[in-house]
Amino acid sequence: MTEYDVLRAFFSKLGLEGEAADMYASLRDHGPQSISELARSSGVPRMQIYRLLDTLKAAGIIEVELGYKRSILHATPLSNLQVLIAEKEQGLKDLEFEYKQLVARLSDHPAQSAPTKVRFYEGMDGLKQMLWDQTNAQGENLAILYDNMQNKTNITFFERWVRKCNERNLYFRGIICDHFVQTQQQWYGEHSNERLINWQPRYISEHDFPLTHSVVTYDDVVLYYDWNDERIFGIEVKNINIARMQRQFFELLWRQSTSVDDLTGSRSPHPKSNDSSEIR
Repeated sequence: MTEYDVLRAFFSKLGLEGEAADMYASLRDHGPQSISELARSSGVPRMQIYRLLDTLKAAGIIEVELGYKRSILHATPLSNLQVLIAEKEQGLKDLEFEYKQLVARLSDHPAQSAPTKVRFYEGMDGLKQMLWDQTNAQGENLAILYDNMQNKTNITFFERWVRKCNERNLYFRGIICDHFVQTQQQWYGEHSNERLINWQPRYISEHDFPLTHSVVTYDDVVLYYDWNDERIFGIEVKNINIARMQRQFFELLWRQSTSVDDLTGSRSPHPKSNDSSEIR
């Protein structure tokens, strides 16, 4: 890539047209020029030079010296481009601030800004899509789990999913049952692979609350997974009110569940005394 190509590419990133870079390069290479001279040396038509001149003057890239019967154009030092960069940075900060205000205002009217969406997924490819969508969560994942996903998906997908969750520093709380514990212990008795960093489980007995499938809640989404031998399917419901109610239900069940010491060894979990303290 030549110096001219680098200059043109940089001007483009600043939001300036390629002809602006042609004008600036010609003035740097050939010195101050009139508009007619610049049109010949740069190859930019006179009318286009007139159109771009005000923008380049305002950006501090070109200066105009008023002479007798004609104006002379000068290229300013490259250091002047730092002013444009600073303006871009400030513009991004202003845009980020306005974005936060927009989110805050629209969140006051969730029913208008977030209509209900329901999707049905079938087969392992469909469930993998649901699982992968979880990695885009902005908040905590709350899961009521009957079975381990790694027992249904292949190990390559499972490790990629775990790695993505850890890279995004996602937080998970899970309520688990005897079946989940058994399949978890069986899996880690045979495999050694990456695990979720931010994963906090609690145990509930089949007697207190029998689980038959898995439910995951994140953001304004509720996922229902059913991994039985006859049919594999999942349902995704995107509705902020349903997600809020499911989150409240999870918290009630969380308070009734108990902490566990170990989920990957050969021992069964030893529930501690019921802990009804505030959840972290």
